[in-house]
Amino acid sequence: MDHQLRVSVFSALADPSRRFVVETLASRGTATPTELAAGLPVTRQAVTKHLAALREAGLVEATRSGRETRYALTPQPLAAAVGWIEEVGAVWDERLGALKRLLERGKEAEPPA
Repeated sequence: MDHQLRVSVFSALADPSRRFVVETLASRGTATPTELAAGLPVTRQAVTKHLAALREAGLVEATRSGRETRYALTPQPLAAAVGWIEEVGAVWDERLGALKRLLERGKEAEPPA
């Protein structure tokens, strides 16, 4: 995952209201800003700004039908972010495992007190 895209995705998901929007779209499929605002203690205009940040990060897409705009989750950037987290986690698991083995060998080599 490209560094800039990763930063955009994590920046977008840093806000609890945007995470709520992502979770809602994941469970509902699509929603309008008005529908999303009903579940948040913010205005429809604030939800629209959150949707713009999510759209800029590639996390949602908009479909216009007449006067209504419906938003849907775009899962590819989330999947890429999860993949990156798993890669970083695997590297740390490997490092921690090596440290544990080193410490265990050190304990075995110590003379009894």
